[in-house]
Amino acid sequence: MLRIVLFLVLIALAGAGAAWVADQPGDVVMTWGGFRASPSVPVFVLCLGIFAVTIVLLWSILTVIWRMPGRMRRRRHEKRHARGRHAITHGLLAIGHGDTGLARRHAEAARRHAPDDPLALLLHAQSAQMDGNRDEAQRAFRAMAEREDTRLLGLRGLFIEAQRADDAVGAVMIAEEAIKLSPSSTWASHAVLGFRCARGDWSGALAILDSNLSAGLIDKQAYRRQRGVLLTARALELETMDRDIARESVMEAIKLAPTLVPAAVLAAKFESEAHQVRRAMKLVEAAWLANPHPDLADAYAHVKLGDAARQRLQRVETLAAKTPADRPGHVEGQLAIARAAIDASEFARAREVLAPYVNDPTQRVALLMAEIERTEHGDGGRARAWTLRAVRARHDPAWTADGYVSDRWRPVSPVTGRLDAFQWQTPVASLPSDRGTTIDSSAFEEAMLAAPPPKRVTVASNSPAEPAVAEPVPAAQDNLPPVAEQPEAAPAEPVQPAPEPAESTPLAATPVFRTRADLGKPATAPIPAPIPAVIPIVRAPDDPGIDDDGPSDEFTEQIGSSRANGKAQVGGWRGFWSRWGA
Repeated sequence: MLRIVLFLVLIALAGAGAAWVADQPGDVVMTWGGFRASPSVPVFVLCLGIFAVTIVLLWSILTVIWRMPGRMRRRRHEKRHARGRHAITHGLLAIGHGDTGLARRHAEAARRHAPDDPLALLLHAQSAQMDGNRDEAQRAFRAMAEREDTRLLGLRGLFIEAQRADDAVGAVMIAEEAIKLSPSSTWASHAVLGFRCARGDWSGALAILDSNLSAGLIDKQAYRRQRGVLLTARALELETMDRDIARESVMEAIKLAPTLVPAAVLAAKFESEAHQVRRAMKLVEAAWLANPHPDLADAYAHVKLGDAARQRLQRVETLAAKTPADRPGHVEGQLAIARAAIDASEFARAREVLAPYVNDPTQRVALLMAEIERTEHGDGGRARAWTLRAVRARHDPAWTADGYVSDRWRPVSPVTGRLDAFQWQTPVASLPSDRGTTIDSSAFEEAMLAAPPPKRVTVASNSPAEPAVAEPVPAAQDNLPPVAEQPEAAPAEPVQPAPEPAESTPLAATPVFRTRADLGKPATAPIPAPIPAVIPIVRAPDDPGIDDDGPSDEFTEQIGSSRANGKAQVGGWRGFWSRWGA
Protein backbone atom coordinates (compact mmCIF):
# COMPACT_ATOMS: atom_id res chain seq x y z
CA MET A 1 0.00 0.00 0.00
CA LEU A 2 2.81 2.37 0.83
CA ARG A 3 4.52 1.69 -2.48
CA ILE A 4 1.31 2.54 -4.38
CA VAL A 5 0.96 5.83 -2.54
CA LEU A 6 4.62 6.66 -3.15
CA PHE A 7 4.21 5.84 -6.85
CA LEU A 8 1.17 8.11 -7.13
CA VAL A 9 3.01 10.91 -5.37
CA LEU A 10 5.94 10.63 -7.78
CA ILE A 11 3.59 10.72 -10.79
CA ALA A 12 1.92 13.80 -9.39
CA LEU A 13 5.24 15.54 -8.90
CA ALA A 14 6.35 14.61 -12.44
CA GLY A 15 3.10 15.96 -13.90
CA ALA A 16 3.42 19.15 -11.91
CA GLY A 17 6.97 19.60 -13.11
CA ALA A 18 6.01 19.00 -16.74
CA ALA A 19 3.17 21.54 -16.47
CA TRP A 20 5.52 24.07 -14.95
CA VAL A 21 8.08 23.60 -17.75
CA ALA A 22 5.33 23.91 -20.39
CA ASP A 23 4.20 27.19 -18.92
CA GLN A 24 7.65 28.73 -19.13
CA PRO A 25 7.99 31.24 -22.01
CA GLY A 26 11.08 31.85 -24.11
CA ASP A 27 13.51 29.96 -26.30
CA VAL A 28 16.86 28.22 -25.79
CA VAL A 29 19.54 29.24 -28.30
CA MET A 30 22.31 26.75 -29.12
CA THR A 31 25.20 27.61 -31.44
CA TRP A 32 27.91 25.12 -32.49
CA GLY A 33 30.11 26.38 -35.33
CA GLY A 34 27.78 27.32 -38.16
CA PHE A 35 24.90 25.43 -36.57
CA ARG A 36 22.31 27.45 -34.71
CA ALA A 37 19.15 26.18 -33.02
CA SER A 38 16.64 27.97 -30.84
CA PRO A 39 14.01 25.48 -29.54
CA SER A 40 11.54 26.41 -26.87
CA VAL A 41 12.11 25.48 -23.28
CA PRO A 42 9.69 22.47 -23.23
CA VAL A 43 11.21 21.05 -26.43
CA PHE A 44 14.70 21.49 -25.04
CA VAL A 45 13.83 19.64 -21.84
CA LEU A 46 12.27 16.81 -23.84
CA CYS A 47 15.34 16.49 -26.05
CA LEU A 48 17.60 16.52 -23.01
CA GLY A 49 15.66 13.66 -21.41
CA ILE A 50 15.80 11.58 -24.60
CA PHE A 51 19.55 12.12 -24.78
CA ALA A 52 20.07 11.01 -21.18
CA VAL A 53 18.05 7.85 -21.68
CA THR A 54 20.03 7.03 -24.81
CA ILE A 55 23.34 7.46 -22.99
CA VAL A 56 22.22 5.24 -20.14
CA LEU A 57 21.00 2.57 -22.58
CA LEU A 58 24.28 2.55 -24.49
CA TRP A 59 26.28 2.30 -21.23
CA SER A 60 24.24 -0.65 -20.12
CA ILE A 61 24.78 -2.46 -23.42
CA LEU A 62 28.53 -1.88 -23.29
CA THR A 63 28.68 -3.07 -19.66
CA VAL A 64 26.83 -6.27 -20.46
CA ILE A 65 29.12 -6.98 -23.38
CA TRP A 66 32.18 -6.34 -21.21
CA ARG A 67 31.06 -8.59 -18.37
CA MET A 68 29.73 -11.42 -20.49
CA PRO A 69 32.89 -13.66 -20.39
CA GLY A 70 33.16 -13.45 -16.61
CA ARG A 71 29.53 -14.25 -16.16
CA MET A 72 29.85 -17.22 -18.46
CA ARG A 73 32.85 -18.53 -16.50
CA ARG A 74 31.04 -18.10 -13.18
CA ARG A 75 27.97 -19.83 -14.49
CA ARG A 76 30.03 -22.74 -15.75
CA HIS A 77 31.84 -23.00 -12.40
CA GLU A 78 28.58 -22.90 -10.50
CA LYS A 79 27.18 -25.68 -12.62
CA ARG A 80 30.26 -27.82 -12.01
CA HIS A 81 30.12 -27.06 -8.32
CA ALA A 82 26.45 -28.00 -8.19
CA ARG A 83 27.21 -31.27 -9.96
CA GLY A 84 30.06 -31.92 -7.53
CA ARG A 85 27.84 -31.22 -4.53
CA HIS A 86 25.22 -33.53 -5.95
CA ALA A 87 27.83 -36.28 -6.41
CA ILE A 88 29.21 -35.74 -2.90
CA THR A 89 25.78 -35.89 -1.32
CA HIS A 90 24.73 -39.04 -3.11
CA GLY A 91 28.18 -40.61 -2.62
CA LEU A 92 28.02 -40.13 1.15
CA LEU A 93 24.54 -41.59 1.13
CA ALA A 94 25.85 -44.57 -0.84
CA ILE A 95 28.62 -45.07 1.73
CA GLY A 96 26.01 -44.88 4.46
CA HIS A 97 23.96 -47.75 3.04
CA GLY A 98 27.02 -49.73 1.92
CA ASP A 99 26.81 -49.50 -1.90
CA THR A 100 30.50 -49.64 -2.79
CA GLY A 101 30.13 -49.38 -6.57
CA LEU A 102 27.77 -46.39 -6.44
CA ALA A 103 30.00 -44.66 -3.90
CA ARG A 104 33.03 -45.15 -6.14
CA ARG A 105 31.22 -43.69 -9.18
CA HIS A 106 30.04 -40.68 -7.21
CA ALA A 107 33.55 -40.20 -5.82
CA GLU A 108 34.97 -40.08 -9.35
CA ALA A 109 32.31 -37.56 -10.38
CA ALA A 110 32.96 -35.43 -7.30
CA ARG A 111 36.73 -35.46 -7.91
CA ARG A 112 36.13 -34.46 -11.54
CA HIS A 113 33.65 -31.66 -10.87
CA ALA A 114 34.90 -30.43 -7.46
CA PRO A 115 38.55 -31.45 -7.04
CA ASP A 116 39.26 -28.83 -4.36
CA ASP A 117 36.24 -29.55 -2.21
CA PRO A 118 37.29 -31.14 1.13
CA LEU A 119 34.16 -33.29 1.13
CA ALA A 120 35.16 -34.67 -2.27
CA LEU A 121 38.51 -35.75 -0.76
CA LEU A 122 36.69 -37.35 2.17
CA LEU A 123 34.32 -39.19 -0.17
CA HIS A 124 37.26 -40.43 -2.24
CA ALA A 125 39.12 -41.67 0.85
CA GLN A 126 36.12 -43.44 2.33
CA SER A 127 35.18 -45.10 -0.95
CA ALA A 128 38.78 -46.36 -1.24
CA GLN A 129 38.56 -47.73 2.31
CA MET A 130 35.35 -49.56 1.44
CA ASP A 131 37.02 -51.08 -1.61
CA GLY A 132 40.00 -52.17 0.48
CA ASN A 133 42.40 -49.96 -1.48
CA ARG A 134 44.50 -48.72 1.43
CA ASP A 135 47.16 -47.08 -0.73
CA GLU A 136 44.58 -44.87 -2.43
CA ALA A 137 42.96 -44.08 0.92
CA GLN A 138 46.32 -43.06 2.39
CA ARG A 139 47.02 -40.77 -0.58
CA ALA A 140 43.65 -39.09 -0.09
CA PHE A 141 44.22 -38.65 3.64
CA ARG A 142 47.71 -37.24 3.03
CA ALA A 143 46.21 -34.71 0.63
CA MET A 144 43.73 -33.77 3.32
CA ALA A 145 46.49 -33.51 5.94
CA GLU A 146 48.35 -30.99 3.75
CA ARG A 147 45.37 -28.60 3.74
CA GLU A 148 44.75 -26.24 6.62
CA ASP A 149 41.00 -26.83 6.76
CA THR A 150 41.18 -30.65 6.66
CA ARG A 151 44.46 -31.35 8.48
CA LEU A 152 42.93 -32.95 11.57
CA LEU A 153 40.58 -35.01 9.45
CA GLY A 154 43.48 -36.24 7.34
CA LEU A 155 45.50 -37.14 10.45
CA ARG A 156 42.55 -39.06 11.83
CA GLY A 157 42.31 -41.06 8.62
CA LEU A 158 46.05 -41.76 8.60
CA PHE A 159 45.82 -42.85 12.23
CA ILE A 160 43.08 -45.34 11.42
CA GLU A 161 45.05 -46.72 8.47
CA ALA A 162 48.15 -47.10 10.65
CA GLN A 163 46.12 -49.05 13.19
CA ARG A 164 44.76 -51.32 10.48
CA ALA A 165 48.31 -51.96 9.27
CA ASP A 166 49.46 -52.74 12.87
CA ASP A 167 51.89 -49.84 12.72
CA ALA A 168 51.81 -48.82 16.38
CA VAL A 169 54.78 -46.46 16.10
CA GLY A 170 53.29 -44.58 13.15
CA ALA A 171 49.89 -44.42 14.81
CA VAL A 172 51.21 -42.89 18.02
CA MET A 173 53.32 -40.35 16.07
CA ILE A 174 50.22 -39.25 14.12
CA ALA A 175 48.16 -39.00 17.31
CA GLU A 176 50.83 -36.94 19.07
CA GLU A 177 50.99 -34.56 16.08
CA ALA A 178 47.21 -34.23 16.14
CA ILE A 179 47.16 -33.48 19.87
CA LYS A 180 49.73 -30.72 19.31
CA LEU A 181 47.45 -29.11 16.75
CA SER A 182 44.30 -29.56 18.84
CA PRO A 183 44.63 -30.50 22.53
CA SER A 184 40.84 -30.84 22.72
CA SER A 185 40.80 -33.64 20.14
CA THR A 186 39.13 -36.56 21.89
CA TRP A 187 40.42 -39.37 19.69
CA ALA A 188 44.00 -38.10 19.77
CA SER A 189 44.06 -37.69 23.55
CA HIS A 190 42.57 -41.15 24.14
CA ALA A 191 44.99 -42.70 21.66
CA VAL A 192 48.07 -41.06 23.19
CA LEU A 193 46.87 -41.95 26.69
CA GLY A 194 46.39 -45.59 25.70
CA PHE A 195 49.79 -45.81 23.99
CA ARG A 196 51.60 -44.27 26.96
CA CYS A 197 49.88 -46.64 29.34
CA ALA A 198 50.82 -49.57 27.13
CA ARG A 199 54.48 -48.47 27.22
CA GLY A 200 54.35 -47.98 30.99
CA ASP A 201 54.93 -44.23 30.69
CA TRP A 202 52.77 -43.38 33.68
CA SER A 203 54.12 -39.83 34.06
CA GLY A 204 53.27 -39.04 30.44
CA ALA A 205 49.84 -40.62 30.88
CA LEU A 206 49.19 -38.45 33.94
CA ALA A 207 50.16 -35.36 31.91
CA ILE A 208 47.70 -36.30 29.16
CA LEU A 209 45.02 -36.87 31.79
CA ASP A 210 45.60 -33.38 33.21
CA SER A 211 45.38 -31.96 29.68
CA ASN A 212 42.07 -33.76 29.14
CA LEU A 213 40.70 -32.22 32.32
CA SER A 214 41.81 -28.73 31.23
CA ALA A 215 40.24 -29.20 27.79
CA GLY A 216 36.96 -30.34 29.31
CA LEU A 217 37.08 -33.82 27.79
CA ILE A 218 36.36 -35.56 31.13
CA ASP A 219 34.57 -34.52 34.28
CA LYS A 220 36.09 -34.23 37.73
CA GLN A 221 34.82 -37.58 39.01
CA ALA A 222 36.16 -39.52 36.02
CA TYR A 223 39.45 -37.64 36.34
CA ARG A 224 39.85 -38.70 39.98
CA ARG A 225 39.12 -42.34 39.18
CA GLN A 226 41.47 -42.49 36.18
CA ARG A 227 44.24 -40.70 38.03
CA GLY A 228 43.89 -43.21 40.87
CA VAL A 229 44.18 -46.06 38.35
CA LEU A 230 47.35 -44.60 36.81
CA LEU A 231 48.93 -43.98 40.21
CA THR A 232 48.12 -47.54 41.28
CA ALA A 233 49.72 -48.91 38.12
CA ARG A 234 52.86 -46.89 38.77
CA ALA A 235 52.96 -48.04 42.41
CA LEU A 236 52.65 -51.71 41.42
CA GLU A 237 55.49 -51.33 38.93
CA LEU A 238 57.79 -49.55 41.40
CA GLU A 239 56.91 -51.71 44.41
CA THR A 240 60.16 -53.68 44.26
CA MET A 241 62.36 -50.96 42.72
CA ASP A 242 61.49 -47.69 44.49
CA ARG A 243 59.28 -48.30 47.49
CA ASP A 244 59.17 -44.65 48.51
CA ILE A 245 57.64 -43.49 45.23
CA ALA A 246 55.40 -46.56 45.20
CA ARG A 247 54.09 -45.79 48.68
CA GLU A 248 53.54 -42.13 47.83
CA SER A 249 51.70 -43.04 44.62
CA VAL A 250 49.43 -45.64 46.16
CA MET A 251 48.53 -43.42 49.10
CA GLU A 252 47.43 -40.69 46.71
CA ALA A 253 45.59 -43.27 44.63
CA ILE A 254 43.63 -44.63 47.61
CA LYS A 255 42.47 -41.10 48.39
CA LEU A 256 41.26 -40.56 44.83
CA ALA A 257 39.74 -44.06 44.37
CA PRO A 258 39.12 -45.71 47.77
CA THR A 259 37.18 -48.62 46.21
CA LEU A 260 39.93 -49.65 43.78
CA VAL A 261 40.89 -53.18 44.86
CA PRO A 262 44.62 -53.28 43.90
CA ALA A 263 45.16 -49.84 45.42
CA ALA A 264 43.54 -50.91 48.70
CA VAL A 265 45.57 -54.14 48.83
CA LEU A 266 48.90 -52.41 48.21
CA ALA A 267 48.13 -49.54 50.57
CA ALA A 268 47.15 -51.99 53.31
CA LYS A 269 50.42 -53.84 52.76
CA PHE A 270 52.47 -50.66 53.19
CA GLU A 271 50.48 -49.63 56.26
CA SER A 272 50.89 -53.09 57.77
CA GLU A 273 54.65 -52.95 57.27
CA ALA A 274 54.62 -49.57 59.01
CA HIS A 275 52.68 -51.19 61.93
CA GLN A 276 49.59 -49.09 61.17
CA VAL A 277 47.26 -52.06 61.55
CA ARG A 278 44.07 -50.17 62.28
CA ARG A 279 44.52 -47.85 59.30
CA ALA A 280 45.25 -50.79 57.00
CA MET A 281 42.11 -52.58 58.19
CA LYS A 282 39.98 -49.51 57.48
CA LEU A 283 41.35 -49.26 53.93
CA VAL A 284 40.54 -52.91 53.22
CA GLU A 285 37.08 -52.67 54.80
CA ALA A 286 36.14 -49.65 52.67
CA ALA A 287 37.11 -51.47 49.47
CA TRP A 288 35.48 -54.73 50.62
CA LEU A 289 32.08 -53.09 51.15
CA ALA A 290 32.14 -51.77 47.57
CA ASN A 291 33.65 -54.83 45.85
CA PRO A 292 34.37 -58.06 47.83
CA HIS A 293 37.50 -59.65 46.41
CA PRO A 294 39.78 -62.56 47.45
CA ASP A 295 42.85 -60.32 47.45
CA LEU A 296 41.18 -58.01 49.96
CA ALA A 297 40.39 -60.97 52.23
CA ASP A 298 43.98 -62.19 52.03
CA ALA A 299 45.33 -58.72 52.80
CA TYR A 300 42.93 -58.42 55.74
CA ALA A 301 44.01 -61.81 57.09
CA HIS A 302 47.71 -60.91 56.96
CA VAL A 303 47.32 -57.30 58.05
CA LYS A 304 49.07 -58.09 61.32
CA LEU A 305 52.38 -59.80 60.80
CA GLY A 306 53.15 -62.85 62.88
CA ASP A 307 49.58 -63.88 63.70
CA ALA A 308 48.69 -67.55 63.97
CA ALA A 309 46.38 -69.26 61.50
CA ARG A 310 43.46 -69.26 63.95
CA GLN A 311 43.81 -65.53 64.50
CA ARG A 312 43.76 -64.97 60.74
CA LEU A 313 40.60 -67.09 60.56
CA GLN A 314 38.88 -64.95 63.18
CA ARG A 315 39.87 -61.78 61.35
CA VAL A 316 38.53 -63.09 58.02
CA GLU A 317 35.25 -64.06 59.70
CA THR A 318 34.94 -60.50 60.97
CA LEU A 319 35.47 -59.12 57.47
CA ALA A 320 33.02 -61.57 55.88
CA ALA A 321 30.33 -60.62 58.41
CA LYS A 322 30.32 -57.09 57.00
CA THR A 323 28.76 -58.36 53.74
CA PRO A 324 25.04 -59.19 54.04
CA ALA A 325 23.85 -62.58 52.85
CA ASP A 326 21.59 -61.05 50.19
CA ARG A 327 24.44 -59.34 48.35
CA PRO A 328 26.23 -61.03 45.41
CA GLY A 329 29.63 -60.63 47.12
CA HIS A 330 28.58 -62.73 50.11
CA VAL A 331 30.04 -65.87 48.51
CA GLU A 332 33.50 -64.25 48.42
CA GLY A 333 33.40 -63.92 52.19
CA GLN A 334 32.43 -67.57 52.63
CA LEU A 335 35.20 -68.73 50.33
CA ALA A 336 37.68 -66.57 52.22
CA ILE A 337 36.56 -68.16 55.50
CA ALA A 338 36.99 -71.63 53.98
CA ARG A 339 40.49 -70.74 52.78
CA ALA A 340 41.53 -69.45 56.20
CA ALA A 341 39.91 -72.45 57.95
CA ILE A 342 41.91 -74.89 55.82
CA ASP A 343 45.11 -73.02 56.67
CA ALA A 344 44.17 -73.26 60.36
CA SER A 345 43.28 -77.00 60.03
CA GLU A 346 39.67 -76.21 60.97
CA PHE A 347 38.23 -78.58 58.41
CA ALA A 348 34.81 -78.82 60.04
CA ARG A 349 34.43 -75.05 59.79
CA ALA A 350 35.54 -75.12 56.15
CA ARG A 351 32.99 -77.81 55.33
CA GLU A 352 30.30 -75.83 57.12
CA VAL A 353 30.75 -72.65 55.08
CA LEU A 354 31.10 -74.57 51.81
CA ALA A 355 28.04 -76.77 52.40
CA PRO A 356 25.52 -74.42 50.67
CA TYR A 357 27.62 -74.42 47.49
CA VAL A 358 28.67 -78.06 47.03
CA ASN A 359 25.53 -79.06 45.11
CA ASP A 360 26.29 -76.58 42.32
CA PRO A 361 29.92 -75.63 42.94
CA THR A 362 32.13 -73.23 41.10
CA GLN A 363 35.72 -74.08 40.28
CA ARG A 364 37.07 -72.53 43.48
CA VAL A 365 34.54 -74.36 45.65
CA ALA A 366 35.41 -77.71 44.04
CA LEU A 367 39.15 -77.11 44.41
CA LEU A 368 38.72 -76.15 48.06
CA MET A 369 36.76 -79.34 48.69
CA ALA A 370 39.50 -81.36 46.98
CA GLU A 371 42.10 -79.72 49.21
CA ILE A 372 40.03 -80.49 52.30
CA GLU A 373 39.74 -84.18 51.37
CA ARG A 374 43.44 -84.45 50.61
CA THR A 375 44.62 -82.57 53.71
CA GLU A 376 42.18 -83.84 56.33
CA HIS A 377 41.92 -87.54 55.43
CA GLY A 378 44.61 -88.07 52.81
CA ASP A 379 41.86 -89.38 50.55
CA GLY A 380 43.33 -89.16 47.06
CA GLY A 381 40.27 -90.71 45.43
CA ARG A 382 37.78 -88.12 46.73
CA ALA A 383 40.28 -85.35 46.01
CA ARG A 384 40.57 -86.49 42.40
CA ALA A 385 36.79 -86.68 42.13
CA TRP A 386 36.44 -83.07 43.27
CA THR A 387 39.23 -82.02 40.94
CA LEU A 388 37.47 -83.64 37.98
CA ARG A 389 34.31 -81.88 39.03
CA ALA A 390 36.14 -78.56 39.08
CA VAL A 391 37.09 -79.01 35.43
CA ARG A 392 33.45 -78.88 34.36
CA ALA A 393 32.22 -76.49 37.05
CA ARG A 394 31.08 -72.94 36.50
CA HIS A 395 33.70 -70.22 36.32
CA ASP A 396 34.33 -67.90 39.23
CA PRO A 397 34.50 -64.12 38.82
CA ALA A 398 37.74 -62.86 37.28
CA TRP A 399 39.28 -59.65 36.00
CA THR A 400 37.51 -59.14 32.66
CA ALA A 401 37.74 -56.36 30.05
CA ASP A 402 36.25 -56.38 26.53
CA GLY A 403 35.96 -60.18 26.59
CA TYR A 404 39.57 -60.62 27.75
CA VAL A 405 40.06 -62.56 31.02
CA SER A 406 43.19 -61.88 33.05
CA ASP A 407 44.57 -63.55 36.17
CA ARG A 408 45.54 -60.13 37.56
CA TRP A 409 44.34 -56.55 37.43
CA ARG A 410 45.63 -54.32 34.64
CA PRO A 411 45.16 -50.56 34.18
CA VAL A 412 44.17 -50.65 30.49
CA SER A 413 42.37 -53.09 28.23
CA PRO A 414 44.72 -55.01 25.89
CA VAL A 415 41.93 -55.08 23.28
CA THR A 416 40.82 -51.44 23.02
CA GLY A 417 43.38 -49.60 25.18
CA ARG A 418 40.57 -48.24 27.36
CA LEU A 419 41.67 -47.02 30.78
CA ASP A 420 40.12 -48.66 33.87
CA ALA A 421 38.42 -51.32 31.75
CA PHE A 422 38.99 -54.38 33.96
CA GLN A 423 36.08 -55.31 36.22
CA TRP A 424 35.73 -58.18 38.72
CA GLN A 425 32.88 -60.13 37.17
CA THR A 426 31.97 -63.55 35.82
CA PRO A 427 33.37 -64.11 32.29
CA VAL A 428 30.88 -64.26 29.45
CA ALA A 429 31.96 -67.81 28.56
CA SER A 430 30.66 -69.11 31.89
CA LEU A 431 27.09 -67.87 31.59
CA PRO A 432 24.44 -70.60 31.89
CA SER A 433 23.53 -72.47 28.72
CA ASP A 434 20.35 -74.26 27.67
CA ARG A 435 22.29 -77.36 26.54
CA GLY A 436 21.94 -79.03 29.90
CA THR A 437 23.34 -78.90 33.38
CA THR A 438 26.69 -77.29 33.85
CA ILE A 439 28.04 -80.25 35.88
CA ASP A 440 27.56 -83.76 34.55
CA SER A 441 28.86 -86.06 37.26
CA SER A 442 29.90 -89.58 36.39
CA ALA A 443 29.10 -92.71 38.38
CA PHE A 444 32.71 -92.88 39.56
CA GLU A 445 32.58 -89.36 40.99
CA GLU A 446 29.25 -89.99 42.73
CA ALA A 447 30.59 -93.22 44.28
CA MET A 448 33.76 -91.57 45.49
CA LEU A 449 31.94 -88.57 46.96
CA ALA A 450 29.28 -90.77 48.61
CA ALA A 451 31.83 -93.07 50.27
CA PRO A 452 32.66 -92.24 53.91
CA PRO A 453 36.14 -90.86 54.46
CA PRO A 454 38.74 -93.34 55.73
CA LYS A 455 39.72 -93.19 59.37
CA ARG A 456 43.22 -93.02 60.67
CA VAL A 457 44.12 -96.10 62.73
CA THR A 458 46.72 -96.70 65.41
CA VAL A 459 47.91 -100.22 66.30
CA ALA A 460 49.48 -100.95 69.67
CA SER A 461 52.61 -103.08 69.46
CA ASN A 462 52.94 -106.22 71.59
CA SER A 463 56.72 -106.10 71.79
CA PRO A 464 58.26 -103.99 74.56
CA ALA A 465 61.52 -103.70 72.65
CA GLU A 466 59.94 -101.73 69.77
CA PRO A 467 57.85 -98.55 69.96
CA ALA A 468 54.20 -98.60 68.97
CA VAL A 469 53.84 -97.87 65.26
CA ALA A 470 50.51 -97.27 63.53
CA GLU A 471 49.80 -99.65 60.70
CA PRO A 472 49.29 -97.73 57.42
CA VAL A 473 45.86 -98.13 55.91
CA PRO A 474 45.93 -98.17 52.09
CA ALA A 475 43.48 -95.87 50.33
CA ALA A 476 40.54 -97.52 48.66
CA GLN A 477 40.96 -98.23 44.98
CA ASP A 478 38.89 -96.27 42.50
CA ASN A 479 37.10 -99.37 41.21
CA LEU A 480 36.29 -100.92 44.60
CA PRO A 481 33.60 -100.02 47.13
CA PRO A 482 34.72 -98.76 50.50
CA VAL A 483 35.77 -101.56 52.85
CA ALA A 484 33.83 -101.80 56.08
CA GLU A 485 35.73 -101.95 59.33
CA GLN A 486 36.34 -105.48 60.69
CA PRO A 487 35.52 -106.26 64.31
CA GLU A 488 38.31 -106.88 66.76
CA ALA A 489 39.31 -110.46 67.39
CA ALA A 490 38.34 -111.63 70.88
CA PRO A 491 41.44 -112.30 72.97
CA ALA A 492 41.90 -115.88 74.12
CA GLU A 493 43.47 -114.83 77.40
CA PRO A 494 42.72 -111.91 79.64
CA VAL A 495 44.88 -108.91 79.04
CA GLN A 496 45.61 -105.88 81.03
CA PRO A 497 43.34 -102.94 80.31
CA ALA A 498 44.92 -100.48 77.93
CA PRO A 499 43.85 -96.96 77.00
CA GLU A 500 41.36 -97.05 74.17
CA PRO A 501 42.64 -95.60 70.90
CA ALA A 502 40.93 -92.58 69.36
CA GLU A 503 39.56 -94.70 66.53
CA SER A 504 38.77 -98.37 65.94
CA THR A 505 41.74 -100.72 65.83
CA PRO A 506 41.69 -103.35 63.08
CA LEU A 507 43.38 -106.75 63.23
CA ALA A 508 47.14 -106.63 63.15
CA ALA A 509 48.73 -108.06 60.04
CA THR A 510 50.06 -111.62 60.30
CA PRO A 511 53.88 -111.62 60.52
CA VAL A 512 55.77 -113.30 57.73
CA PHE A 513 58.11 -115.23 60.05
CA ARG A 514 57.14 -116.49 63.50
CA THR A 515 57.86 -119.49 65.74
CA ARG A 516 55.71 -122.59 65.63
CA ALA A 517 54.76 -122.27 69.27
CA ASP A 518 52.42 -119.30 68.61
CA LEU A 519 50.39 -120.92 65.81
CA GLY A 520 47.38 -121.48 68.02
CA LYS A 521 47.56 -118.12 69.79
CA PRO A 522 45.55 -115.10 68.69
CA ALA A 523 47.08 -111.86 67.58
CA THR A 524 46.35 -110.30 70.96
CA ALA A 525 48.35 -112.90 73.01
CA PRO A 526 49.85 -111.70 76.28
CA ILE A 527 53.34 -110.33 76.33
CA PRO A 528 55.83 -113.27 76.57
CA ALA A 529 58.44 -113.54 79.26
CA PRO A 530 61.75 -111.88 78.63
CA ILE A 531 64.36 -113.90 76.76
CA PRO A 532 66.93 -115.46 79.17
CA ALA A 533 70.56 -114.57 78.85
CA VAL A 534 71.65 -118.25 78.23
CA ILE A 535 69.62 -120.16 75.68
CA PRO A 536 69.89 -124.04 76.02
CA ILE A 537 70.32 -126.03 72.83
CA VAL A 538 67.22 -128.23 72.63
CA ARG A 539 66.11 -130.08 69.51
CA ALA A 540 62.54 -129.44 68.53
CA PRO A 541 60.22 -132.49 68.32
CA ASP A 542 59.72 -132.18 64.58
CA ASP A 543 63.31 -131.25 63.76
CA PRO A 544 65.01 -134.05 61.71
CA GLY A 545 68.28 -133.13 63.32
CA ILE A 546 71.80 -134.02 62.16
CA ASP A 547 73.30 -137.54 61.68
CA ASP A 548 75.66 -138.31 64.53
CA ASP A 549 77.62 -141.00 62.56
CA GLY A 550 79.13 -138.44 60.27
CA PRO A 551 78.35 -136.63 57.09
CA SER A 552 76.82 -138.49 54.22
CA ASP A 553 76.78 -137.59 50.59
CA GLU A 554 75.08 -138.80 47.47
CA PHE A 555 77.81 -141.28 46.53
CA THR A 556 77.68 -142.87 49.93
CA GLU A 557 73.92 -143.22 49.80
CA GLN A 558 74.09 -144.96 46.45
CA ILE A 559 76.90 -147.43 46.87
CA GLY A 560 76.82 -147.67 50.64
CA SER A 561 79.71 -149.14 52.70
CA SER A 562 80.77 -152.76 53.39
CA ARG A 563 80.79 -152.02 57.06
CA ALA A 564 77.38 -150.53 57.22
CA ASN A 565 75.51 -152.68 54.73
CA GLY A 566 76.83 -155.99 53.46
CA LYS A 567 74.20 -156.22 50.81
CA ALA A 568 74.96 -152.90 49.32
CA GLN A 569 75.94 -152.74 45.72
CA VAL A 570 79.67 -152.46 45.06
CA GLY A 571 81.21 -150.15 42.59
CA GLY A 572 83.75 -150.55 39.80
CA TRP A 573 83.78 -153.46 37.33
CA ARG A 574 82.52 -155.84 39.98
CA GLY A 575 79.46 -153.79 40.52
CA PHE A 576 78.92 -153.51 36.77
CA TRP A 577 79.26 -157.30 36.42
CA SER A 578 76.91 -157.96 39.27
CA ARG A 579 74.28 -155.63 37.81
CA TRP A 580 74.72 -157.30 34.36
CA GLY A 581 74.31 -160.75 35.81
CA ALA A 582 71.24 -159.71 37.77
